[in-house]
Amino acid sequence: MERLKLGVLASGRGSNFQAIIDAIEAKTLNATVKLLIVDNSDAPAIARARKNSIECLYVDHRQFSTKDDFFEKIASEFTARNVQLVILAGFMRIVRKPLLEAFPNRLMNIHPALLPSFPGLHGQSQATDYGVKISGCTVHFVDGGMDTGPVIIQAAVPVSPDDTEDTLSERILKLEHKVYPEAVRLYSEGRLKVVGRRVLIEGYAVQDEQYIVNPPLR
Repeated sequence: MERLKLGVLASGRGSNFQAIIDAIEAKTLNATVKLLIVDNSDAPAIARARKNSIECLYVDHRQFSTKDDFFEKIASEFTARNVQLVILAGFMRIVRKPLLEAFPNRLMNIHPALLPSFPGLHGQSQATDYGVKISGCTVHFVDGGMDTGPVIIQAAVPVSPDDTEDTLSERILKLEHKVYPEAVRLYSEGRLKVVGRRVLIEGYAVQDEQYIVNPPLR
């Protein structure tokens, strides 16, 4: 089977980018990263790309007159390298029309909350402040909104009464590094189908879901 060609967008450390790299190296994901694009010249994700001999490109949004022009540039760079799926790995901008139209249902993001609850920044602190008992992470396709695209996979963790944003973030991040490569793997195998707001996963059953973590009942 031909390897899935990936493009990655990042603004910061890129730990989920690393999780994708690790899954490829472990041969649990049949893919190759063709290009990392960053909008921050100091992003630690750049070092991850260089260490793994992955092409990296810094695109400065200040060099473009409009946001659409910025995303048109990004779309053209991915298209030129025959990228099939674009992965957002801590990319801190809302994707605009030129990239969405170039990659319809071919952009993925991961968010540290159980969407549609707590979209946007600091989903973990939103969860602890609200007092929820369960939080987690969501892999979803990207649309024009903020964390509003069709849900692919969700993973849950219990929230302790004494959790802080940092402690909850740490537990959620461990799940992120598992479910993001899994979602990409399902895509690479042609097992994802978007029907309206729903993402149907061929061969997946609720009782087989390995990432749902429930708190013990006493």
